Amino acid sequence: MNSSDGARLDSNGRADITRSLPGLSNADLPFHGHDRIKEHVLREISNDSQPVRVRSRHRMALFLAAGAATCAAALAVTLTVGGSNHQPATARPEPAAVQLLDRVALAAQTAPAPSVRDGQFLYTRTKGYSTALSEAKGGGMTAARTDESAERWVSVDGSAGTLTRNHEGEKTDPAPNKRKVTINGPTYRFLETLPTDPGQLLEVIYGDTRLNHGGDSGSTTGPDQEAFVAIGDLLRTVEAPPGVGAALYRAAARIPGVVLVPEATDAAGRSGVAIARVHNGERTEWIFDKNSLRLLGERTVTLKDSAWGKAGTAVTSVAIISRNVTDNAGQAPDAEGTGARSETAEQGKSQTAGLRPEFAERE
Repeated sequence: MNSSDGARLDSNGRADITRSLPGLSNADLPFHGHDRIKEHVLREISNDSQPVRVRSRHRMALFLAAGAATCAAALAVTLTVGGSNHQPATARPEPAAVQLLDRVALAAQTAPAPSVRDGQFLYTRTKGYSTALSEAKGGGMTAARTDESAERWVSVDGSAGTLTRNHEGEKTDPAPNKRKVTINGPTYRFLETLPTDPGQLLEVIYGDTRLNHGGDSGSTTGPDQEAFVAIGDLLRTVEAPPGVGAALYRAAARIPGVVLVPEATDAAGRSGVAIARVHNGERTEWIFDKNSLRLLGERTVTLKDSAWGKAGTAVTSVAIISRNVTDNAGQAPDAEGTGARSETAEQGKSQTAGLRPEFAERE
């Protein structure tokens, strides 16, 4: 463990991440002397190798493009950039992660709700990429990235289909009101019906993940990981009402294996702090601005050298660039003179109202 990992040890043997996360003191950290530090260091060391599987890292991009929820990755992660594949599935969330998620929830709860009406569209512009493996001449595997940057218009009330515009052109999915609207393909009006109590909301999410990823489902990911993935997809793809958004973050704080990663960079090059879980040698991270606490994006990082790249390589990454409301699908917010709401520190100033002073943005 070194300074490049975003954590240092103080004289009491605790990890100092205060330089990378304002407002979180050493006293808040889930460490108690050298034994706890040793435990984290040991969890970063793994000699197991993972078999290389030919597959594409398109989960995040496909969800952004079509509103479909599929599995990604998650389980447990250490405070630093390591991670372990041997973390028990029943591991409790790290106290530092729980504390950060509570503060993120407070920022979300005090944010102004988007002003929407039926017939309108929630607009999201993203920048990102996915990675796929292909067989190289003479054997071996080659990793190649695909641009997954896109614009997306989601019907507020489900009366129209979702329009996605990317490098491949435009695609419109069927209108949600012509199929069952679920937690995996929600509209804004559907999100408004979800409970704002974190425990109740988590049970709604687990109702789906236990059914489709429980012990008899044949799934290799499990309901805890899928709950983390489902919440991340919801938060990234559709702007939620403030109360529901806050409840989603607090629900995530109850999922086993959730931990804090002090340093992470999104697809737009913005640095932040992350909430993450690890599964099968990959770490899925939700990245937040350290000052405003707004969600910047999500990425999946490989933890071991493999055909996907060196350990620490982001194989899939999506950054939220702007969000707004439009009257028509395919119409950019600026074309209406409204101006997109950019996910920047400037916007974050209004999002930190109600936070403790040390978490307000520093000038």
